[in-house]
Amino acid sequence: MPKKIAIVIPVFREAENLPVLYRRLDLVTSRLSEFTWEYIFVNDGSPDNSYEVLLNLASTDSRIKVLDLSRNFGKEIALTAGAYEARNVDAVICIDADLQHPPELIPVLIDKWVGGAEMVVTIRVTSDREPLFRKWGSDLYYWLMNKCASFEVIPKATDFRLYDRKVVTAFCQATERERMFRGIMDWMGFRREFVEFSAAARTGGEAGYSYSKLWQLAINSLTAFSLWPLRLTGYLGLLISGCSGLLLLWMIGNYLLKTKLVYTPLAIFVVANTLLMGIVLMAIGLVALYVGTIHTEVINRPLYLIREKINFDLVDE
Repeated sequence: MPKKIAIVIPVFREAENLPVLYRRLDLVTSRLSEFTWEYIFVNDGSPDNSYEVLLNLASTDSRIKVLDLSRNFGKEIALTAGAYEARNVDAVICIDADLQHPPELIPVLIDKWVGGAEMVVTIRVTSDREPLFRKWGSDLYYWLMNKCASFEVIPKATDFRLYDRKVVTAFCQATERERMFRGIMDWMGFRREFVEFSAAARTGGEAGYSYSKLWQLAINSLTAFSLWPLRLTGYLGLLISGCSGLLLLWMIGNYLLKTKLVYTPLAIFVVANTLLMGIVLMAIGLVALYVGTIHTEVINRPLYLIREKINFDLVDE
């Protein structure tokens, strides 16, 4: 029996790119006839006509499967939904719909997988028209993650990856709701190979990740994979308490000895109160991030809701 591979594509405001992406995927997969293929498009509550475009494509090719989510749950959840619904396949390939991930690289991923890799990760070495601020933010994020996390985070790694069936099966055991898809995959380990590529500029549609969403993703990944922010709070508390203690002793000593530098009791109180309030507020803010994550987990709502499935057989249900 030929091995079966599912390609998972999250879709949000990509109506213009979908026909082009499908043609490029079909051209690539038709040359890999030793495998059987299916395309799982996850419509993540797109406000444009992406769903109608997917319905038209699905009516012409039974390999195209469409998951229509009930609303926009975010890219991380859309990828999760596609991985969960990829049943009875030997491997899963995740790729973005914005055409910045070249489908022509899929044969290289396949070769690495056939050679024994359980996860094949693509690394973006260059990106056309990437804003400088976003590039700096990305560099800072990866630096922080590698300093804080208990596992290696590969800088510039993308969601364009191939996962063996055993990796996807292990991923399905993850239960957190505030998730970073590739972060969980990296945390699991397995045998990895890497492929570098240059990302093309977006030609159509709108970017799904605003700066606010990127900031939220960074915060979620830091709190999900590291206790370092909490430890930092404790260290800063000790440092500030020590410095404030020494400063207070200095101020009180000058006050009692009546030196030229005389500090009034009010000045001493203001300094002490300001430093202590800073420690308390910083600690409360950081702890609140973790308490919020605990709250989300305890509520235990479904990760996503599916409005409709297109071209899914009974065996896939």
